[in-house]
Amino acid sequence: MGKKRSWVLVMGGFGFGGTKPVKMLEKMEKFSAEKVIEEFEELTKDAGRVQRETLRKILQDNASAEYLQKTGLNGRTDPESYRSCVPLVTHPELEPYIKRIADGDTSPILTGKSIKTMSLSSGTTLGKQKYVPFNDELVETTMQIYRTSFAFRNRVFPVRNGKALQFIYGSKQFKTKGGLFAGTATTNVFSSLEFKRTMKAIESRCCSPDEVIFGPNFFQSLYCHLLCGLIHHNDIQLVSSTFAHSIVYAFRTFEQVWEQLCEDIRNGVLSEDVTVPSIRAAISKLLKPDPELAEWIHNKCSGLSNWYGVIPALFPNVKYVYGIMTGSMEPYLKKLRHYAGELPLLSADYGSSEGWIGANINPKLPPESATYAVLPHIGYFEFIPLRENATEGGQDKIQSSFPPLESKPVGLTEVKINEEYEIVVTNFAGLYRYRLGDVVKVVGFHNMTPELQFICRGNLLLTINIDKNTEKDLQQAVEAAATILAPEKVEVVDFTSQVDKSTDPGHYVIFWEISGDVSDEVSSECCNCLDKSFVDAGYISSRKVNSIGPLELRLLRRGTFQKILDHYLGIGGVLSQYKTPRCVNPNNNKVLQILSANVEKIHFSTAFR
Repeated sequence: MGKKRSWVLVMGGFGFGGTKPVKMLEKMEKFSAEKVIEEFEELTKDAGRVQRETLRKILQDNASAEYLQKTGLNGRTDPESYRSCVPLVTHPELEPYIKRIADGDTSPILTGKSIKTMSLSSGTTLGKQKYVPFNDELVETTMQIYRTSFAFRNRVFPVRNGKALQFIYGSKQFKTKGGLFAGTATTNVFSSLEFKRTMKAIESRCCSPDEVIFGPNFFQSLYCHLLCGLIHHNDIQLVSSTFAHSIVYAFRTFEQVWEQLCEDIRNGVLSEDVTVPSIRAAISKLLKPDPELAEWIHNKCSGLSNWYGVIPALFPNVKYVYGIMTGSMEPYLKKLRHYAGELPLLSADYGSSEGWIGANINPKLPPESATYAVLPHIGYFEFIPLRENATEGGQDKIQSSFPPLESKPVGLTEVKINEEYEIVVTNFAGLYRYRLGDVVKVVGFHNMTPELQFICRGNLLLTINIDKNTEKDLQQAVEAAATILAPEKVEVVDFTSQVDKSTDPGHYVIFWEISGDVSDEVSSECCNCLDKSFVDAGYISSRKVNSIGPLELRLLRRGTFQKILDHYLGIGGVLSQYKTPRCVNPNNNKVLQILSANVEKIHFSTAFR
């Protein structure tokens, strides 16, 4: 590598050695993918040293923080001292500190500089949103992830001087009790000047105006995203959203409103159903009478078979469809492939409300096999081993959703291929040794940084006694049972689950919303298949001796999951961050109420009689 140097400037990002984040975007006029890749290669070849310098930078910048002062670090910044002095934590341990910040305490609590913005998590896991500190450094790391993945993606699927049909939505920011701005993590990013500059630099500008992105009514914003995409149909080079679910939802909506969209374009007049003045004013500047385009869209839609390939049909210059497609998004891939036709599906990068982890630098891989290379300078990362020997097929079960603390975390460059870990994050916004709860598998290395495959959320677990079934296990069981519906031309629209311990013995409850009607015989067969498809040894043995009761399948009225989405939107969530809860927490009363009130049919498994 030649002479070693301090990472003063890497990828337009953080200056170590006492400098502050450098806002390179203001100077960026032309994006250089090769330069970004070259810098990424240099970083990852020296990942161990970059990690040490990143930790040193974080601890030096925040040495005055009350939280760190209590740990006894006394100014030390080496990884060994850090791990011995600072405890592993989850969100509840940090809540008192975060609450003080949100309530207006401006003293250095978690960070040296005061936090002025809070992010809100999606709230889909536990049924309530949580505050996470947010600052300019997190915006910078987000842009670094975007630029890195785009550089690799654009070598394979180049876009040039086009627009993006992005189904992105900002929520209304509000102020906390202490006067801090608070909004979803995506809102905080989308509203930043750096986001707009980066999207312009990487030629991925949204075709919709800000008034649509930040509109107060989600459904009107979605309608106008579709309208803007059609107006610019020849310029659209990619279709994207934060999550695959949002893209599927958008085109399911399109199936219902396409004729009204054609009417708007034909007459040059926006539908009266769009009532938000700011959205109407912004769209009126774009929408002009175009009978020829309206006729073209009408003919294209009329010629489709069950909407297969609608995306390339309407947007002929699109190169790919892009969004997070792993984990809880995998169940939507079948429908997304249907809409995308032959277009490639590319899974977006790996992160959470707490910060980013890695970039997808292998865009040719299908979403189910997507991997993420950890950027060693965007945070300090540790990994808790979950078991000694992970198998190639991934059938060994994780022993605990939160493994015991005596499972000693290892550093970024110390992980082993084919083993599974829980990620521990230290970031630039006041999270120190924060247990993310995500389970990942190390599938290889890019230079000295690991490439990770997302496995599941470790704290989303179906368990009654010795059984342990993860989100991935649930998904595979649903996929197996859904094949029984295929001959009926019916599909699973969405699903969730819960553990019911009110019965003796307790049992699993699976909730399905399906797209059409099936006979009792078919749905009963689906129920038995679900029960038999959980292959965890603890579950099977427990079912055989009836220490776990028969699985229960509850079929829901059509539109039930829309009601759950409406609930989350109503409490301040946005579709950009929405994930259907796959295992409903017992404290998530509102979602349980919605599910219970919309049950049409119930079956109990007879598979183990």
